[in-house]
Amino acid sequence: MNSRPNLTAWFYLSPLHILLLAILTIPSLYVLWLSLNQSSYGTDLTWVGFENYRAVFTDTYFWRAALNTFFVVNGVVYVELLLGLALAILFVSGVPFRGVMFACILMPYAISEVVAVLVWKMMMDPNVGAIARAIEDMGLGAVNWSASPAMGLLLVGVINIWTHLPFTFLMIYAGLLAIDTALYEAAHIDGATRWQRFLRITLPLLVPTLLITLIFRLIFAFRMFSEVWLLTKGGPARMSEVLAVYLYQHGFRYGDFGIASATGWLMVIGSLLLASVFLIAMQRGMRGE
Repeated sequence: MNSRPNLTAWFYLSPLHILLLAILTIPSLYVLWLSLNQSSYGTDLTWVGFENYRAVFTDTYFWRAALNTFFVVNGVVYVELLLGLALAILFVSGVPFRGVMFACILMPYAISEVVAVLVWKMMMDPNVGAIARAIEDMGLGAVNWSASPAMGLLLVGVINIWTHLPFTFLMIYAGLLAIDTALYEAAHIDGATRWQRFLRITLPLLVPTLLITLIFRLIFAFRMFSEVWLLTKGGPARMSEVLAVYLYQHGFRYGDFGIASATGWLMVIGSLLLASVFLIAMQRGMRGE
């Protein structure tokens, strides 16, 4: 009696499963197989086992790219989370010209990522860029991000935050709207201040939304490529490379598909480890631990 509804549900879900199998599972397994072989343009696969992984782990450029990725991802995600939380609270509290302000915040999502990076690149040009010249006129010095890896990565982080802040804002804003206003009214009657209401009501009820937002943004930021490639191409001297650029260099510039595939799988494992921390925290929170 109960098996028929289950079979019907599986029947309706089968196209999605087939699609996921075709575009995710099979290519991922092929890349895993490729990472265990030596391969390049016009050559056959040669089994090397874990030699590609050993080569990656002994490459100083990989560790530099991993370190750059770690700092940029953490800086971007947590700063973006704070900005998104502040904006969402501001909108829930009430802002003038709400529709216009809402459109301004969502505007970066309507712009192509490549176009956004190129626009920022022009505005931050040390010679003719409007923002770069304004910073220099304020006495903060020349913004020579093309020659400074640290400044280049800082600009990458700013662009990434500007591009993806609408996503974080929308997630947190939706979470705030889902909180019952009766809780705030009861707390206000009991004499709770705004800060106490935020700490005792808003923040605890918003934790699941914040964790889900963190998971998505960590995964998205972990694979950032276009910002770094269009701005610095990993230079100078590969000092501003991130893992996605490192993978691209080996796969398409050096033609070493084995190293590139190994790097790709290490990125998958890294993003899964990052996400698993917050998934475990969310699961424990749902159980009330």
